[in-house]
Amino acid sequence: MHIARIGGGSAEQPAADMIGSKAANLARMAALGLPVPPAFVLPIDLCAAIVAGESEARAAVGNALRDGIAFLEQTTGRKFGDKRNPLLVSVRSGAARSMPGMLDTVLDVGCAPAVVDGLIRMSGNARFAWDCRRRFIESFAQIVLRLAPAPFARKLDELIAAEHAGGEHGLDSETLERLAAEYRQIVENEDEVLPDDPMQQLEAATHAVYRSWISPRAVTYRKLQGLDDLMGTAVTVQAMVYGNRNFRSGSGVAFSRDPSTGAGEPVIDVLFAAQGEDVVSGQRTPDNEAALGRRLPDVARELREVLGLLERDFADVQDVEFTIEDGKLWVLQTRAAKRTPRAALRIAIDLVHEGLIGREEALRRLDGEPFERLSRQHLSNIGTPAAWGISASPGIAVGRATFNSERAVALAESGAPVILLRPDTSTADVAGFSAAAGIVTAVGGRTAHAALVARQMGKPCVVGCATLTVDTNGQGARLGETSIKEGDWLSIEGETGAIYLGRGTVITEQAEAELAEIESWRSKVA
Repeated sequence: MHIARIGGGSAEQPAADMIGSKAANLARMAALGLPVPPAFVLPIDLCAAIVAGESEARAAVGNALRDGIAFLEQTTGRKFGDKRNPLLVSVRSGAARSMPGMLDTVLDVGCAPAVVDGLIRMSGNARFAWDCRRRFIESFAQIVLRLAPAPFARKLDELIAAEHAGGEHGLDSETLERLAAEYRQIVENEDEVLPDDPMQQLEAATHAVYRSWISPRAVTYRKLQGLDDLMGTAVTVQAMVYGNRNFRSGSGVAFSRDPSTGAGEPVIDVLFAAQGEDVVSGQRTPDNEAALGRRLPDVARELREVLGLLERDFADVQDVEFTIEDGKLWVLQTRAAKRTPRAALRIAIDLVHEGLIGREEALRRLDGEPFERLSRQHLSNIGTPAAWGISASPGIAVGRATFNSERAVALAESGAPVILLRPDTSTADVAGFSAAAGIVTAVGGRTAHAALVARQMGKPCVVGCATLTVDTNGQGARLGETSIKEGDWLSIEGETGAIYLGRGTVITEQAEAELAEIESWRSKVA
């Protein structure tokens, strides 16, 4: 079986239907000379056989992984499982069409106990090394072994409280070493095995990523988005770069233009001393481009240049995931950005004016867009906001409060408009997103995977509302000093991030000038 190689002098550029759109775009970026960590890809056509448990497919995966790791070792100069200069890898999914956050990723694979010493030697930073170890155990346990996340979160919260750390970033290396041991004990208490052999870790992670193709959230998303014709996911194994290495490191997501409004300025979210899953999971509220510019101005400038180059090369607005390791920028992914209908209209017009696409292509991209949603809305008869969050998807939503996806679906089926309030933007809530009129979360950023899904669905969404607390049992919430119970009316403005108590009146204004320009194109093209 042939594996596709990315970086290390490889000129391969296989099609997306063979290696997935994510890997195909990685190869294209590498060919453009952008800083892409080297990788290899196992093809989509293995997915069905692995999911079915076919022994020949499992053997083919094992052989391919050994060949691929040899390529990464040669390219990076590091050795998988080494005690002095170790190579760790990420194991990522990728279908032929983008499915943001719906498939699984396992990070820091290869971080066996003996490898921790190698990370310390390589970096001189024991905290970083133990952070990688505890992240690997948590990722492997939840994705590969399919253990519940709650015991790990509870143990982390207990240690943060005991150490008066104020958050996980306040935990020192000794505490993270204890946390890793506690995580391993959770796994053993479930009678599961956490392998210490790096190749066993890699094979198990690869099979788990293939299996994520049939997870409930992935199946639901494909059904909602009309993607049932897709054949499976590829698996990309990529050399790790470390956003958690120190405070000159970080991970983030950037859009070359605003995917909510279509405005021509980049939208950049970054978390310092963090890995990529911290950003896209929606479980933390990130910093913005201004913060990046203050701390790492050279990286901020380079990132803007990368966004401009990718937008010109792909002739479309790009959604880019990146990592910064000790002041060096690495680009991990690019794809066409999910956008609201209103943003799609403005972006199409602007790209034509800038000469990146023609009118025929712009009309093709707008084909099927719900023009009835191409309007601006605002609220009246509602008073002052009870709280503010971060705008993740524009629009107005007025509905009754609910606190979990199951209740959101049930209330929507009864005919009630619903505002779904959640602690964070989890992609596990995709069914609830689909049923809700709008979404509000306590933490998270504009670039979290679930925020992208909300925009794609055209759902008004406000994230990172610091004064919101949601009962994790789905029984209620508090907005500042106000208690909210299921059925209470709320109104949200997705564009401003304002949240109101009560039932406001929605005022709609049509985007007349933009729609008129599109109609003039149609008449000329016809």
